[in-house]
Amino acid sequence: MKKIEAIIRPEQFPALREKLEEIGINGLTVSEVAGCGQQNGQTGRFRGTTYEIKLLPKVKVEMVIEAEHADEIVRIIQTTCSTDTVGDGKIFIIPIENAIRIRTGQSGIEAIS
Repeated sequence: MKKIEAIIRPEQFPALREKLEEIGINGLTVSEVAGCGQQNGQTGRFRGTTYEIKLLPKVKVEMVIEAEHADEIVRIIQTTCSTDTVGDGKIFIIPIENAIRIRTGQSGIEAIS
């Protein structure tokens, strides 16, 4: 099993969700997060005052999947969420030793299906 974490632009999430549903990925955890990287934030103006926004809004999408599907999901995230500009995000792939469904006690692949 693998855990895929993707930090993406919020406006790209609806399209990503649709693509993942098309291939049968329904189990997701989605969080609103804020961060910065090469984008370095941005400058804003409010009532004539200039201010810097160091952390930009992002969406973190997490899913635990069967290892053999990881490459396909990474490809879908890349093609769906890329705008070819700085700030598109990152994808992290993490090995998962085990998963246990609390309600039934099922473990491994059965717990994430």
